[in-house]
Amino acid sequence: MRIGLLGTGPWARVAHAPALSGHRDLDFAGVWGRRPDAARDLADLHGTRAYADIDALLAAVDAVAVALPPAVQAELAVRAARAGCHLLLDKPLAPTVAQGQAVVDAADAAGVASVVFFTTRFQSGPEAWIGEQARVGGWFTGRAHWLGAVFTAADNPFASSPWRREKGALWDVGPHALSVLLPLLGEARRVAAVAYGPGDTVHLVLDHVGGASSSVTLSLTAPPAAAGSMVELRGEAGVTCLPQASEGAVPALIRALDALLTAAGTGTPHSCDAAFALRVTRVLATAETLLHGGTR
Repeated sequence: MRIGLLGTGPWARVAHAPALSGHRDLDFAGVWGRRPDAARDLADLHGTRAYADIDALLAAVDAVAVALPPAVQAELAVRAARAGCHLLLDKPLAPTVAQGQAVVDAADAAGVASVVFFTTRFQSGPEAWIGEQARVGGWFTGRAHWLGAVFTAADNPFASSPWRREKGALWDVGPHALSVLLPLLGEARRVAAVAYGPGDTVHLVLDHVGGASSSVTLSLTAPPAAAGSMVELRGEAGVTCLPQASEGAVPALIRALDALLTAAGTGTPHSCDAAFALRVTRVLATAETLLHGGTR
């Protein structure tokens, strides 16, 4: 499969480009970016071609990996799907439900596969734990903390990201927590959200369709020493916690690319496809409305 990369920012440089160039079953065929000089630099670094025209890249590949802000990703994912390209997307899928739905509709209409890179879902230890807890079932409640230090640690490369400044922890790390809780506890039928605490800290309470409940604390302004993630489940089988991942983003992204290859080859949707990411987006959008004083 020939695959192109859309995006040249920090995440593209440290995760996407190394994973694409290191995958034995992919031909890393080119890079497009909103800054042509950055696209040339990244392409040169990985021995591929920089494209100034995105449509030329889409015509030359079978799939694209997207490492761009959510609003830009949603627009270009629709364009790529209509060009017949399979989609490896990042979280969140889109900044609004309407934009996320447009991505799902475009992928469905074109018959292309999609995988959304919820990092935890593609790390071997956490992935195995999630599968096991889904088989066990009977969970009464869950709680998750996803605390980042993006805005408090020195020289964090993502601190200047405009969309993270605007959307905060809810949209940046919220998808990670929801990608674990929803498969285990069921879809969220009701959501409560409050912004108590420093910076962009928010707290969610979810009522899941199976009767379980969960609480989620999210922040990008935690003290560096307090940063980290945790998911705990309590139910008929007792208490269990999500294991900490022992590997970085690149091996997990390679597994996501494996999942895209399988979905494209078999026609069977992956559990982390754009449709699942849209369900996550619906929860985030509901919480955002509540945080801004609306009702949902």
